[in-house]
Amino acid sequence: MTTALSRSTLPGLTYSLNPYLGCGHGCRYCYCADTLRRRDLHERWGEVVIPKRDIVEALRKEVREKPRGTVGVSTVTDPYQPLEKELELTRRSLEILLEAGFPVSIQTKSDLALRDLDLVGKGKLDLGVTIITTNSQVSGMLEPKAPPPDARVQVLEEFSARGVETWLFLGPVIPLINDSPESLRGVLEVAKRTGSLVIFDWFRPKPLAVQRLLSTLRLAGYETEKIEKSFRNP
Repeated sequence: MTTALSRSTLPGLTYSLNPYLGCGHGCRYCYCADTLRRRDLHERWGEVVIPKRDIVEALRKEVREKPRGTVGVSTVTDPYQPLEKELELTRRSLEILLEAGFPVSIQTKSDLALRDLDLVGKGKLDLGVTIITTNSQVSGMLEPKAPPPDARVQVLEEFSARGVETWLFLGPVIPLINDSPESLRGVLEVAKRTGSLVIFDWFRPKPLAVQRLLSTLRLAGYETEKIEKSFRNP
């Protein structure tokens, strides 16, 4: 059976819960494929997603057996990717966690999170949204199947308006792509407007992520020599 709650080494988290293997958003910079063993996930990142259909059953058991602690939902997938609309694995998991008194920290790129606004007040939760740019063209190139930035901003606005602690994940920051003062300012203005904490992260140059990112940038007409050099000399 699937293990629902895995120990997390990320700051502020005790556990991680990942209802899916792979991610349908297909972000070209994502390093998560480098952490997975399955070759089909490596080669068809953004196309192959494997739902953990028994995770809800496993979680019901684990919340009775494991000490309470903050659960990151999710850390190597997006909990609100397209399949979630049909399967509701994240929704059902959140209901179990909150009822059992486990604090939850959600991170997503999807406005599908708005579906679960009714869970606010049923337990302790915070919500983070990844926004690397407010430029829809750049976002569409690097995050081809994720909702556009404007839709993600709405998630922060709606949850913040209901008193939820919100945070904006500005990562990865990619040299010569979204690290200009203008680009950063646009994202920081969103954080200010929504009262959201900002967390930064640089691009993590894992082999598969570098390959996908550079290929995408070249197809879009970017000169990648300086960008690639920055990965070797951060």
